[in-house]
Amino acid sequence: MPTETEIDVLVLGGAGVDSIVYVPELPLPYADSYMVPAIDMRAGQTGDFVAMGVQALGLRTHHIDVIGDDHEGDLVRALHRERGIPFTEVLQRGGTKRAVNLVGPDGRRLSLYDNSRSQDADRLPPATVGALASVSRHAHVSLTHPCAFALPTLRAAGVSVSTDLHNWDGSEPYHEAFAYEADLVFLSATALTDPEKTMRQIAARGRAQAVVATAGAEGAHLLVGGELFHVPAVTPPAPVVDSNGAGDAFASGYLFGRLAGESPLRCARYGAIAGAYACTVPATGTDVITRDQLLALSAESQRT
Repeated sequence: MPTETEIDVLVLGGAGVDSIVYVPELPLPYADSYMVPAIDMRAGQTGDFVAMGVQALGLRTHHIDVIGDDHEGDLVRALHRERGIPFTEVLQRGGTKRAVNLVGPDGRRLSLYDNSRSQDADRLPPATVGALASVSRHAHVSLTHPCAFALPTLRAAGVSVSTDLHNWDGSEPYHEAFAYEADLVFLSATALTDPEKTMRQIAARGRAQAVVATAGAEGAHLLVGGELFHVPAVTPPAPVVDSNGAGDAFASGYLFGRLAGESPLRCARYGAIAGAYACTVPATGTDVITRDQLLALSAESQRT
């Protein structure tokens, strides 16, 4: 178990494996078969990418999740070893989370999640979560089943909490525990007809001091102190090839700024830079922006 002050960001959940399939277009018209360039499997789902993201930005990171005693679990373990990210694993008898990502030529992604791997009884041990949280500056909670039950333990430990609701529509009940128990909430505006309404709903009903709704090429919306700000999109430093992991990168950049004591607007700017960088990385890769790259791109954008 880590010693005092060892962890800047404790990441809960979101460990798994994706199979990447590049398709000629999305939505994919019905056909009996398609020839595709390749089908690649690699470790890395939302929690993995946040853990890699904050680690690369110089934050001391620890990841905890349920994974299986299987090949996919071995890939997750290997990823954490290679990146030097401490990983506390809890056995998931149903197996390691996995998904198939269909990626179109424009970088858009459609994810198909294997729902058979999770079981109702899956939990992160409260004693373990509590011990880790007690020596952490911040906890980022993935939107996966066992993590909802860890929220009271995190609250009892007094650690600040963030979460990513991904493409929440503002009404699906499953997301509410995450939305209303976090101090910092990220979500995508993709499924929202009125992003501001949902953001204010989160702030009014929950604990959130800041809410961020990302909107791809349109930038992001930031609600803080009751005031709504628009955060412009950042021009990617290379051609856009894939949007996979952009939201996780945004969260990582924002957390880097937050733990450095930056203003919410500067944090969101860091998030936009990290998210834009992620769009230049193929879905088959796990490259993430480093602290030096982020600060250099931030300084460059201020000069232009």
